[in-house]
Amino acid sequence: MEVLEENEEEERREEELMKALEISDELHDIETKLSVDQVCVPSDVSDFDWSSIDISQLPSSYKTNSPREKKVLRIADHYLQQYTHLCPDRKPLFLYPVNECGVKKFVSTTVRPTLLPYTELYHWDGCASFVCDYLTMKPLKSPLTPPSSLYSPTTILKYQRGNCFDFSVLLCSMLIGAGYDAYCVNGYATQDICSLDETLEVCPLLRKPQEVPKEITKKPNKYRVKSLPDLQSKFELQQEAKKKAETEATHKNKERGEEEVMEMEKPTRDPLYGLRVHAWVLVLSGKREVPEPFFINPFTGNSHSTMDEHFLGIESVWNHKNYWVNMQDCRNGCKDLIFDLGDTVRWEIMLSETYKPLQMLLDAEEENELFDRNMDDTEDDEEEEKDTSFAMPPTWVAPIQISPRGTEVVEVKEWFKNREDMLDMRELNKKTQLTTEYFSPGHLLGLKVHIYKSMEPETERVMEFYHESRVDGLQKRAENATEIKEYFVGRDDFKYFQHTEFGKRRKKICVAGTRTDTNSRPIVQMKECFHRNLEKPADEDVAERVFLITEDMIQLTYHLKDKYITASKKEFFKPTENYRKQSEIMTPEMCITYQAGSSVKDNKLLHLYKLLQELTEEEKQLKQQVRQSEAEVLNILKIRENEEADIKLTVSIYDTERNEKRRQQYEAMKNAMEDEFPVHEEQDLDYLAPFLIQIGYPEKMTKRQALRLRDDCLTDFKNRLIAKANIIQARFEKEVEELKKKNQQFQENQSQLSREEEAAFLADYSETMFRIHILALRLNREKQTAPQKYLALEEKLRKDPRLSVYLSHD
Repeated sequence: MEVLEENEEEERREEELMKALEISDELHDIETKLSVDQVCVPSDVSDFDWSSIDISQLPSSYKTNSPREKKVLRIADHYLQQYTHLCPDRKPLFLYPVNECGVKKFVSTTVRPTLLPYTELYHWDGCASFVCDYLTMKPLKSPLTPPSSLYSPTTILKYQRGNCFDFSVLLCSMLIGAGYDAYCVNGYATQDICSLDETLEVCPLLRKPQEVPKEITKKPNKYRVKSLPDLQSKFELQQEAKKKAETEATHKNKERGEEEVMEMEKPTRDPLYGLRVHAWVLVLSGKREVPEPFFINPFTGNSHSTMDEHFLGIESVWNHKNYWVNMQDCRNGCKDLIFDLGDTVRWEIMLSETYKPLQMLLDAEEENELFDRNMDDTEDDEEEEKDTSFAMPPTWVAPIQISPRGTEVVEVKEWFKNREDMLDMRELNKKTQLTTEYFSPGHLLGLKVHIYKSMEPETERVMEFYHESRVDGLQKRAENATEIKEYFVGRDDFKYFQHTEFGKRRKKICVAGTRTDTNSRPIVQMKECFHRNLEKPADEDVAERVFLITEDMIQLTYHLKDKYITASKKEFFKPTENYRKQSEIMTPEMCITYQAGSSVKDNKLLHLYKLLQELTEEEKQLKQQVRQSEAEVLNILKIRENEEADIKLTVSIYDTERNEKRRQQYEAMKNAMEDEFPVHEEQDLDYLAPFLIQIGYPEKMTKRQALRLRDDCLTDFKNRLIAKANIIQARFEKEVEELKKKNQQFQENQSQLSREEEAAFLADYSETMFRIHILALRLNREKQTAPQKYLALEEKLRKDPRLSVYLSHD
């Protein structure tokens, strides 16, 4: 009866899982139709709140435990107690974290073996690539402990994010379904593995494919013509071999230099080395023609040897059937581990093959109940029970399904650094075909954001600017074929919005940037909006100004006065060309005025006439501004096309190899230093001349005079070498002391310096650094070459014909 009840309950749970899956698919379709953004992978993982996810549609297996699940939880609890008692120095096992509904679930039941109907996911590398590409990595809250929760693979796939344990469970489920002997691993790894730090890795685009040499087999031919004798010069062969050896030596020196750079770029020692928790996948040999065990890092999808030094230890492994604890020593990482899970000495299994070992884990009350029940059964039942083993409960996770929509690219994001055009990021929405570019401050025209579908002029686009760097305070400009909308910030005239409408032109433009004023879009209407100027009365402060070009009208709307619901207005009708030739007089019909709160009409035609003239002049200026805005858009598009066609990178002023301008300054400064301390050609100097003068240039000298002359010359040369080194040393120490003072002064006044002052200080600071560098090189060179120069002079004096006669027997 108990077995029948469990089977019925399992069937009911499977039906609920399938219904829940159908409901979730329907909801997913509705969400996709409502908003495309919900399908996109969020860029900022830390902003996502797991507590806000919807669990109302999840099946009951997510929210409750079946009798068999409760039983395995009790077994796991007893197993943990024994493990803690026997191994008090080891960390607690990762056995039954809570799921997304807050219910404890044994980790093995979270694994759901699944074979997905895609040929790309039939092999381990396809599964690993899908997991690492489809999901967004979320780091563990604490790098020293496993997570307190483990969500189902279906939830992880729905929200497309998770930590290393979530990645591993999903990947393991797919690998087991594909026929691999795969296991989830709870262990320890290095910092770059745990944090997905690939800064020291070679870019995948730069990796050269392995060349497979092709063997050329020739059939022997006994009738072949004998080869001619080798007439090549052996001397030429020797010269070629010599050149090849020199090239190899140069190449080795280059590699040695690269190794030194890599050694310098190595990260500092991690204080948490060996303690950082990480989860990955273990694939054992035997199934799917796997020759030997290997690891898969779920964050990158790359395979690693079990002896890889980045993996520092294993606590436990599990699959959908059982749980094993590693009892081997991990002092050398995973190099010495033997992955024979059947070895009970090296791997402690949790669920044994029969009930007998499990009875030691149950409490006395459960043992008595089990004993009484067995005594009442028949002998056949007892024999059947002895042969039965406790199997892992079925998974509580709903079937894993991946819709073909998961393979569709919804959004593409690109991040950039060190570009001269200040481009930081580019987003391409595949659904709307909208491209959004983000720029750092410092672009040539103050560009901040550029949203467009096409780079052709007069198409729909939005440009945002850093308004602080612009004289006109332009913050945003939105343009299409019929209108331009501009938004302003912080202007002295209080204007914050301008809207220009265009009509259809007679001719069409062909090439960007070739348009002339005769072919410009005709302006139909120009509208300006202004903030309130408190220095003026409300009924004299213009809030909105509209220039109706085609109707020869100008409309003014003023700000509302306090306690009024209508605003004062004026409408001007510009005179026609014929009327303007006949008379310059302003008539009452040319202006319609409404004064809020007053029934008296303003009959001062002279005032209205002057206002109309001012508005007419401002209309001309506004037209010019509109044409300038159009020209600026064309200029920005042209500049952006040139920037994308020839991408240039910024180079640090300290990088003298790549920064050509800085390298030239460095060479000029180096030459100036060498001019200050000129290096004379040694062969042009007569070192004995000053000493021969002292003894009157004798035609003959004694041996004693010759020895003294030699010793005086060598002593003087040695003293000059020491004095030169001391001068350079003093200059070096002086520059270092000056640099320390400048650095201290900068630290004290950094908050008060402007950008220009800070830039000037950094330039001066770098100049001082270069001088120190040159002096250090010269000082090092003097110390290294001084003994060689001394020995060279001693050899010259020994061979000098004026002294060699007397020193030949010395």
